[in-house]
Amino acid sequence: MFERYMSLLPIVIIGALFTFTVVRMLLRRRKASRGEFIRSYMFPPGLLAKLGELHPQLSLKDRQLVARGLRQFFLAYLKSGFQYVAMPSQAVDDLWHAFILYTRDYEAFCEQSFGRFLHHTPAAALGPNRKSNAGVRRVWWYSCLEDNINPRKATRLPLLFALDEKLAIPHGFHYVLDCNGIRRSDSNSTIYCGSDMADNSFDGGTDGFGDNATDSSDAGSGDGGCGGGCGGGD
Repeated sequence: MFERYMSLLPIVIIGALFTFTVVRMLLRRRKASRGEFIRSYMFPPGLLAKLGELHPQLSLKDRQLVARGLRQFFLAYLKSGFQYVAMPSQAVDDLWHAFILYTRDYEAFCEQSFGRFLHHTPAAALGPNRKSNAGVRRVWWYSCLEDNINPRKATRLPLLFALDEKLAIPHGFHYVLDCNGIRRSDSNSTIYCGSDMADNSFDGGTDGFGDNATDSSDAGSGDGGCGGGCGGGD
């Protein structure tokens, strides 16, 4: 009897490996399908006008760019495997707030994109809070990959991190690639640095910076309080 079971063991192992491969392929296909849905999603009519009420200086083209930034944020959440991600743009955060108020549309979007509801929760810039730091680093990582940027050696900012500076958003998150020689704060805003993402001096580690990022196909993947941005995830 033992010999019989042993003879069947290779078949069982092959079957298990086949099942694992099929399941993994289906999950990757579903993830890709959800990503395409997010990229092509048409936001509810009137949503960009709501953003214009908050930021009347923004042209329609500017507001469409902010919508692209919101898609990049949602893609970061999807690609991270639904881990916590932080919101690094005030303009995009304002659009996210407005989108959530379209309750039915937002719930349907979340179900189609993630299979779950993405709650809006406060986050902080890099500082002593390790969870918040991980969320900032994580969204940096996947936003870079989405824009075909090497997150470890970025030569430009990904859209989501560049928007507030580009659009001159008051009290926004104004990022530069490297803060060497730059005064980080002035009377109007605080300057944040892309080069800080791989710096472990904030909390003793670099959680979120490329964790679980083993799939190269994804390219295509403070001090407490809200600090000018918000984030989502479990």
